[in-house]
Amino acid sequence: MELKTILVDIKDEVGIITLNRPHRMNAWTGRMHTEYRNCLEQLNNDTAVRVIIVTGAGKGFCVGADSKALEGHIEKGGYDPGTPDKLAMPGYGVRAEFDATFSYHFGLSKPVIAAINGPAAGVGLVLACYADIRFVVPGIKLTTAHGKLNLPAEFGLSWLLPRMIGLGAANDLLLTSRVVMSEEALQLGLVNRVIEKDQLMSETLAYATLMKNTVSPNSLKETKRQIYTDLHRDVSESVEESERLLREMMKQKDYPEAIAAFLEKRQAKWIGE
Repeated sequence: MELKTILVDIKDEVGIITLNRPHRMNAWTGRMHTEYRNCLEQLNNDTAVRVIIVTGAGKGFCVGADSKALEGHIEKGGYDPGTPDKLAMPGYGVRAEFDATFSYHFGLSKPVIAAINGPAAGVGLVLACYADIRFVVPGIKLTTAHGKLNLPAEFGLSWLLPRMIGLGAANDLLLTSRVVMSEEALQLGLVNRVIEKDQLMSETLAYATLMKNTVSPNSLKETKRQIYTDLHRDVSESVEESERLLREMMKQKDYPEAIAAFLEKRQAKWIGE
């Protein structure tokens, strides 16, 4: 499809999705939602891509739903996502628990890093939270935002935030919709690292490159799936599956390559098998 609100690039096996409505601080629209899912599915299916980065153009990451869209909901007498009936389905089909808006990120086979270059509010914070890793520049505002708009916690944040940062901190952010700055977000565990603005993309790319070079494709895929699957099951089930995966993955071609690289003190040459 023709992209009007998203930019996509691939650099050395790293796919980069850029929300591209800088004149509106990358406010979320039905069109952007549609394009984002389409691009995410393409990158997830591309064997030449190992890691995915999501960021924003200009001064914002994503300030939430576009105000014009919010006004449109009033005119239409209810919520209208503004998306077509048929959407791309990235990450769907891995586990039934993942098959919903934004939670489909848990079913992706590749890690997603959010490079938060500007304010993230409402659905923008949702998007960042469903990434696996979050880096942010200093002095940025982050907020759930929904309470001030007479809306519920959006897209599973009431499930996700308590698991990310603990119940008390999650309640604070969800029940007040207050703004937190980058530095407090780091203290809360909401983000992984605060990085200077002029170094955000270079350091995020360096992190993604280290990840893909040192960890095999199948290990990244299975470990990510294990992490989010284990949120839904007992520890005994987690142990049993890890043992099953251990037996299977030691038969893959990347296992002897990993051992050889370790013994020879060199970078492994992954083939994804």
